[in-house]
Amino acid sequence: MKHSLLILSALFTLSFYACDDDEGDASIYEYHAHIHHPDTTSRTIGDTLEIEIEFESHTGQPVHHINVMIFNKVDKAVVYNKPDDAHVDESSGVYAFEDLFILSSANGLTAGDWVLEAKVWGETDGKEETSTFVEFHLQE
Repeated sequence: MKHSLLILSALFTLSFYACDDDEGDASIYEYHAHIHHPDTTSRTIGDTLEIEIEFESHTGQPVHHINVMIFNKVDKAVVYNKPDDAHVDESSGVYAFEDLFILSSANGLTAGDWVLEAKVWGETDGKEETSTFVEFHLQE
């Protein structure tokens, strides 16, 4: 009897989710952030960090919003947050972001572990948002 109740419960749960409207979950954009630079190589304070990221919709839809952040892995202190306006609205489905950033104490960096996060999302905040990360070590 106990097993019959378990089986009935499982069947009910499966049928409930099988009838759910899945069309709202279908990916429209299939966004990806491809970080070409930097990589995980250790760096020294005073180096210039080359940033090269390709934001892409694998369905060819517009790239609506992007963000590139560098933050301390331990205390999450943000030292780089670009672009100033996240709304890029690139209709081709591919947006290239490039910049140079000096890894200096004047820019808030210290020796330790740092993370570059590249984020892309749709028309509204959080819609199909995806992030890619690269970690690197900074030494004196």
